[in-house]
Amino acid sequence: MQPSSRRIRPRRVAALATVTVLTLAVSTSAGTGHLTAGSATAGSAALARSAALGPCMINGPSDVQMGEGIPTAGGYARSTGTLRALTLMVDFSDAPAKGSALDRYDEFFPKTQEWFRTASYGRLDYRPEAPVRHWLRMPKPFKAYGIERGAPFDPGYRELVQDIVATADPEVDFRSYDILNVLVTPNAGPSALDTVLSVTFAGNTEAPVADGVPVANASFVYSRQDDGSGSYADTGYRVLPHENGHTFGLPDLYTQDGGGAVGHWDIMSEDWGADNDLLGWHKWKLGWLDASQVSCATARGTSEYTLTPLALRGGAKLVVIPVGTRSGYVLELRTRAGNDSAVCRPGILVYKVDTGVDTGNGPVTVYDSRRDSGGCTRSPNVQAELSDAPFSLGETFKAAKEKITVQVASADAAGRYRVYVTRR
Repeated sequence: MQPSSRRIRPRRVAALATVTVLTLAVSTSAGTGHLTAGSATAGSAALARSAALGPCMINGPSDVQMGEGIPTAGGYARSTGTLRALTLMVDFSDAPAKGSALDRYDEFFPKTQEWFRTASYGRLDYRPEAPVRHWLRMPKPFKAYGIERGAPFDPGYRELVQDIVATADPEVDFRSYDILNVLVTPNAGPSALDTVLSVTFAGNTEAPVADGVPVANASFVYSRQDDGSGSYADTGYRVLPHENGHTFGLPDLYTQDGGGAVGHWDIMSEDWGADNDLLGWHKWKLGWLDASQVSCATARGTSEYTLTPLALRGGAKLVVIPVGTRSGYVLELRTRAGNDSAVCRPGILVYKVDTGVDTGNGPVTVYDSRRDSGGCTRSPNVQAELSDAPFSLGETFKAAKEKITVQVASADAAGRYRVYVTRR
């Protein structure tokens, strides 16, 4: 969640587990188009699996909202291969757009496309498409929809979704796309420095229907997300990769009470300020890592592992230490490279994944190697305390309750780190 000084409310993500029935009579027929929530899991075709990884493929109960478990539950968009992202720009009579619709489109592309290409090591071919190159004017004023709270299942929000689909339908074949992006004119609603209205419908099998298919995975972006430093032109686009992350089944990693359990180590936690990547756990979950790049540390005694920087292609990326069937510790090497331009202290990032925790309630906790240090970043509005969290050479992490010790032993000339994991 954004720093409390900015008074930004947390976003809402409408997950499958809490969906209420949408009574939008856009269409009554069932279909098999791409936008529908299918039975395949996100990234399942490329998800790294092996007998050795079995104990580390932890998962939670089925009623967890957008859980961190592997594999991802069904109904979300594919996260490997080609993804066609229908992108529509909308405005209102009481908030007429300033500038062209393509200007709004250009705020997010090709930056979003490039971010996903880098994060996925080229495994996600994200293709944004804007078949309607002008603003779609909604039939009601923005205020009439009453969506200030950003809750996607309020009656006014349902009306907005219905109107978007009805207005676009003459020019759009919704069956041709995998996800929907709605870029709202930024003068509709409050500034993102006051509150964030951006929201995603994810894995929603009871979504509005267009051309016979449910619009099951859709992201809506309002205002212009800035970090207060005036760097919007470079950083503002990242609200969209965050929202699209939900369409792949990724949860919010900030907490509803403003807690910073993950800090700037994942775009699902903080998506403003300097660029940042996804956690390695998410890259495995989305099918962006091979089985050879993930190690499952189950053996008692001491085991040695070598990790390469997460941002770089190839090499070992992840060590998972399961502690039961629903949680585990994860190790990865974070350096300033690729999407990780804000890394100010490279090293082994240690965090715990709890697959029994809902989105927005802290399913991931990063462990700080330097508690109460104030961090090492000076990026505006980034929660700085965890910026120096990685464990450096010669440092040790201990999970006393589980009798687990991780020692960062050495680094070689190629930038690889050797770590020792001890289980007693």
